[in-house]
Amino acid sequence: MDRSKIIAIVTGAIAIALSVAYLLIVQILDFRGMMAPAPMGVVIPMSLLG
Repeated sequence: MDRSKIIAIVTGAIAIALSVAYLLIVQILDFRGMMAPAPMGVVIPMSLLG
């Protein structure tokens, strides 16, 4: 095998590994349930920021 074919295989494997990892992370975050917004007492009004 020449060098360019090895590089293509390695980069393809990295791309597949990254996409599978992304899908797993999305599934884990989705499994946690519905995300609730922050309570209004925690939100800082823009007038206090300057």
